[in-house]
Formats: sequence, C-alpha cells, structure tokens
Amino acid sequence: MATTEVDIKKLLEAGAHFGHKTSRWNPKMKDYIHSKRNGIHIIDLTKTVQKLNEALEFVTKLSQSSKQILFVGTKLQSQAIIKDLAEKTKMPYVTERWLGGTLTNWNTISGRIKYLKDLESKIASGEIQNKYNKLEVQRVQEEIEEMNRIYGGIKEMNGKPGAVFVVDSTANSIVVREANKLKIPVIGICDSNSDPTKISYPIPANDDAIKTIQLIADYIGQAIEAGKAKSKSK
Repeated sequence: MATTEVDIKKLLEAGAHFGHKTSRWNPKMKDYIHSKRNGIHIIDLTKTVQKLNEALEFVTKLSQSSKQILFVGTKLQSQAIIKDLAEKTKMPYVTERWLGGTLTNWNTISGRIKYLKDLESKIASGEIQNKYNKLEVQRVQEEIEEMNRIYGGIKEMNGKPGAVFVVDSTANSIVVREANKLKIPVIGICDSNSDPTKISYPIPANDDAIKTIQLIADYIGQAIEAGKAKSKSK
C-alpha cells in the first residue's frame, strides 16, 4: 500500500480522464480506456488510481534508499512544474530539449558538466577576472549561462539514476529508450496515444492538462518526502 493515497475525485477535477481523439489512440492502451465521448477516449480513472498508487509505492521505496529520480518534462506546460518538483525534492531534472546520450553516454555528458563546474569555480574565485579582460570575462559568463540552461538540472546527478520520470512518454520516447537500454525503471504519464509496455510504472492520464500534471507531480513529491522521512527514522 502506498504511503500517499490517491484521491480519484481530485483526478476527475483535474481532467485526468480526458484522452486524445479516438483516431490518435494506441491500441496498447485499451486496458486503460473506459469509453469514448465526443470523438475522444475517456481514461478509466479507477485504473489511474491503481497504477499511480503502484508508482508512488515504488517512488517511496526508492527515495527511502536515497536513490535519485531523474525528472523529465520538456513540453511547455510541464517545464515549470517539473523544475519546481525537482528543486523541492533535490532531484535532477531536464526541462529543455533532451540531449541524446544523456543516460547512455553519461561519460561525455559528465565531462561537460565537470567543465561547467570548473568555469563556475574559476569565476567565483576571481581567477578568470584576473586573467582576462572584461569582454572575455563576459563571454565566459555567457558560456556558463548557456551551459547551465542545458546541463543545470543534471549538474548534481550521481551517474545512473534509480529511476526516470517522464511527463509525456510519447514525446520523450528517446528518454524511455535510453532508460530501457540501461534497465533503469521508467515512471511515466501515459495518455491514450502512448505505449505503456515501454514504461515500468505507467500512469494512465491526460499528459497535456496542467492541472493533471501538477496533481501527479504533487503526489510524486509527497511519496519522495515520505521515503526520506522513513530513511531518517531508521
């Protein structure tokens, strides 16, 4: 039983049951579809509650063992929510374009992050300012700013994460593929056009509605904090 219990009424109010047009559905989602209404699929929220509770239980156990969860939300309506969730729970995140190889080619990515941290350290100590003129210093600062835009969310990721959470498993299929290749569990919101067979913990729900994304993010955040609390009590 998950520490954080899901309220089906809140899911309903958030519009979590609204899928895509019936013409866009993925037949692999059939077990999670309740019905059709006005040309769109309606997701079965009883299944959403069940699968979300399973995901939350896994997240709590993962957090209890102090493993990191990489949060990925690159679509516009999820970026601020995912960044806020990750920062509150002190987890790594990606809200900009996913760089191919972030997981499967971590050695190269971590090398770029090391370079970024080195530049930041030299700016903080005054080494860059003492060595270069104002224009050159400005260019270094601009380089740091651009690199932080790309790598800022994963600067403190300790190599292979314990799991990956994706808001849109279809739009982030590359992320899912990389995680699957490395056998990293994937938690993902799966709309009616998704392939849930690629997701370790699929959460059937509307992945476009801000209220739905926020609600699920809140539940995930609570599960992480519950896991951390259990870890401290031990």
